[in-house]
Amino acid sequence: MPDVFINLDENKGIKPSELKKEEKELFAKTTVKPVAKSLISAYIRHPQNVDFEIKEKEEKVELLLRQHPIVNLKWGLIAILMVFAPIVLSGFPILSFLPTNFRLVAFLGWYLIIMAFVLENFLSWYFNIYIITDERIIDIDFLNLIYKEVSDANIDKIQDITYKMGGVFRTMFNYGDVFIQTAGEVPNFDFEAVPKPDKVVQILEDLRIEEQKEALEGRVR
Repeated sequence: MPDVFINLDENKGIKPSELKKEEKELFAKTTVKPVAKSLISAYIRHPQNVDFEIKEKEEKVELLLRQHPIVNLKWGLIAILMVFAPIVLSGFPILSFLPTNFRLVAFLGWYLIIMAFVLENFLSWYFNIYIITDERIIDIDFLNLIYKEVSDANIDKIQDITYKMGGVFRTMFNYGDVFIQTAGEVPNFDFEAVPKPDKVVQILEDLRIEEQKEALEGRVR
């Protein structure tokens, strides 16, 4: 009978093709394949390599959220219209009184404005995030390149959690608003237009229950 219970540590460097059939199956089952999670996603469960300024050493990030990508559709369409605007307006003699070099500078300036518009909106979406850890909730508001506002509250301070999801687009793309009332310095947290709001609420409720158990058992940090 073939030896299925092989020691994988002793077989490092052995190619799967060199193993027997039973050993190949064991190799496939015991080999853990890393799952890539893009940090550009709007809903990341147990994100890896995520850190923030006020994160404690033993604190674990349970969920990272940002607004659903569909919210970028509005400014994305505006940017597209801005790109094609000079082509449409070229049929009208608006800048015909300017020399050719000045008109070229005007067009370059216009496209620089478009690039700044796109970059500002993307950075605002990307860096405005909501973080849920095993100890607290964090709301990071990125207002511009030199100013941001960070609010947080412990999980055990949460008093009420509700979510709202209405309308065709929100139902179709499964996103909505999560409202959190706390007894902390910041009484209300609004997670706006986040994906899977029902799951977000469930995760928060599970963390609340776990915090209550830790408090009863005296395991609070």
